[in-house]
Amino acid sequence: MDGGLTDFYRYRTEKSPRAQELIPEELSELELYDRDDLQKSFVRQQAGEEREASLILEGIVCAACIWLNERHVKALPGVLDFAVNYSTHRARVRWDNQRIRLSEILEAISAIGYHAHPFDPGRQEQLYKQERKQAMRRLAVAGLGMMQVMMLAVALYAGAYEGMSDGLRSFLRWVSLLITTPVILFSARTFFISAWRDLKRHQLGMDVPVSLAIGAAFLASAWSTLRGTGEIYFDSVTMFTFFLLAGRFLEMGARHRAGQAAEELVKLLPATAVRLTEAGEERVPVADLVAGEQVLIRPGEGVPADGRIVEGRSSVDESLLTGESLPQLRKLGDLLVGGTVNNESPLVMQVEQVGEDTVLSAIVRLLDRAQTEKPSVARTADRVAGWFVGGLLLVAAGVATWWWLHDPTHAFAVTLSVLVVTCPCALSLATPAAVAAATGALTRLGVLTTRGHALETLARVSHVIFDKTGTLTEGRLRLERADLLGTVSHADCLALAAALEQRSEHPIARALCSETDADLHAENVTAQAGLGIEGWIAGQCYRIGIPEYVLELQGGDVAANKTDAEDRDGVLLGNDQGLLAHFIFADRLRVGAAEAVHRLKNLGIGVELLSGDQATAVRAVAGELGIDHFQSRCRPGDKLARIRTLQQQGAVVAMVGDGVNDAPVLAGAQVSLAMGGGTQLAHASADMVLLSEQLPHLVTAIRTSRRTLTVIRQNLAWALVYNMVALPLAAAGWIAPWMAAIGMSTSSLVVVINALRLRNIPSD
Repeated sequence: MDGGLTDFYRYRTEKSPRAQELIPEELSELELYDRDDLQKSFVRQQAGEEREASLILEGIVCAACIWLNERHVKALPGVLDFAVNYSTHRARVRWDNQRIRLSEILEAISAIGYHAHPFDPGRQEQLYKQERKQAMRRLAVAGLGMMQVMMLAVALYAGAYEGMSDGLRSFLRWVSLLITTPVILFSARTFFISAWRDLKRHQLGMDVPVSLAIGAAFLASAWSTLRGTGEIYFDSVTMFTFFLLAGRFLEMGARHRAGQAAEELVKLLPATAVRLTEAGEERVPVADLVAGEQVLIRPGEGVPADGRIVEGRSSVDESLLTGESLPQLRKLGDLLVGGTVNNESPLVMQVEQVGEDTVLSAIVRLLDRAQTEKPSVARTADRVAGWFVGGLLLVAAGVATWWWLHDPTHAFAVTLSVLVVTCPCALSLATPAAVAAATGALTRLGVLTTRGHALETLARVSHVIFDKTGTLTEGRLRLERADLLGTVSHADCLALAAALEQRSEHPIARALCSETDADLHAENVTAQAGLGIEGWIAGQCYRIGIPEYVLELQGGDVAANKTDAEDRDGVLLGNDQGLLAHFIFADRLRVGAAEAVHRLKNLGIGVELLSGDQATAVRAVAGELGIDHFQSRCRPGDKLARIRTLQQQGAVVAMVGDGVNDAPVLAGAQVSLAMGGGTQLAHASADMVLLSEQLPHLVTAIRTSRRTLTVIRQNLAWALVYNMVALPLAAAGWIAPWMAAIGMSTSSLVVVINALRLRNIPSD
């Protein structure tokens, strides 16, 4: 034929496969995750084609595995961010769907020896159990092998002093080899696999020196056994494997416990819900619920999604979500958050948010983000650990060369001890173990850490700046009185104000909207942060807000149009004809606000109050709480300017606000905390969220962050000092391989146990 394929068709014996048949089954399964209908259940679509998903990563055995995955996936074109949660092994990936598909990301992870799939709470719990069983099997085989080989080693050592026949010595060596082999092939297999992954990626993980030590010792011992002469190290091999596995098993348990807070949140949602239809009650999976449907929540049942009560009245247990121990009364029109528990009476709820859009999902995402983002001290430790392994291998090579030239008989044993005793497991565990334990403890208290740097920065805070409404006060404003300033009636002024404030989340807006049932609608509504709102109603332009802003609408010289209303509390309503009404509101201080301010001062932290409210109200709150420095009628720009001034003076500033209109100010502070109102949480941009809304917990968070930084420094210092002391001793030949195995494992356990102290928050 013209294509030169004559011989191909002459000798072909069967039909050629189609192109689709050449794709491996595993890859075709991964491509299913690119389908939009499947991604709805676990992918959040953000601006444009930017998407974010939570994945489970299988095959993670140590901190180096996490580092390898993050480095590999972040290098893929189109991947915007990829971070792995140390405690739960969940990964958060953000990508541009126009440049790369999710299946390609999963395929890239598989290419380096790991397996990733969409996060599912049931699947993760199953993986935890599987991981624990597998670890226990490896540990059991290594432990039994170690005990048997140690008994044989005692006999061999005794025979060397008391005398033993060559035949018996050879027999005991062969039995030791036979017992050690399954320890190497089964128990130590995980080290070799991890080391091979690292080497294929041209990286030096902590399992590289471990595998070199175990493999070299076993092969040298097997060769000596075959030859019938030379030293054997089967006892050191089995002991090193056992102690290393034991350390990782305990570390795994600590990791699971540290991530328990996040897992408890994930499991809060019930699996099924009772949906109300025209045909009656129908029990369906929670995943099948859609917004607008009504569900029945019986006493003792969990709330399946976010929604509002349309029938019934009951108390709701929100303790696992917010840290609030007392049940909260919820009635008609109130918001219910998915994952809370109905205590007393049946409730009928109309579903508003489901799946990834719920408050609970937002909390889990924020917590994951905090535990996957590394503080600067952790990034430094990661870099040090990578260089440390390379340096360790160079030192081991140098030690081996020196001993080979001066005393060849001890060269191998000394080099083996150097490789074992300086394994950087403790260095890699120092920071993630502490951060995971601290964030888990604070989450149970109702303080959600949403950024990796938050704990580290909070520990160095010198000034705390508070907003007033919704932060130091409850933010549940009520209209105290309305002074009429024009000819419009009281009812009409309320209707006009409510129409302007209808779309706002500010406490003043909620207070005004609750005062009237009038059905007025405003058009072309625009809000000016810190000033007020403007809109058109029935062809007339109205404004509500601070005096200067409302008076501007009348034109002319604003200073000439000022009235005594300008010095009053509350807000003004007006149009281009003049002022119409002056609304006065009342609010209460939060319980615990005075205690929080007092305790912050005792910690040596400066406290300031910056508020957009009028001077009278701000002065009263500051006086009641004992805050000396305060400013009233601050716009967001004024608050930000004050923060910048403090920062220029060397201060580390924490900003605490309600998250409604403080986003620029929260972003300007080194660390920011938002109050945990449910409607604000889903788009919280703060570094931490006070879900409990109890201000004394802020002080507890600062004290815990300081303890966390202390523990991290202790762990790093211990890991470095241990290696600095152990390395010269091992290089001098004073530490036997079996002693090195015990020392290395003990070093890792000290780090983990020290970090677990952070799980217990001390009482103040």
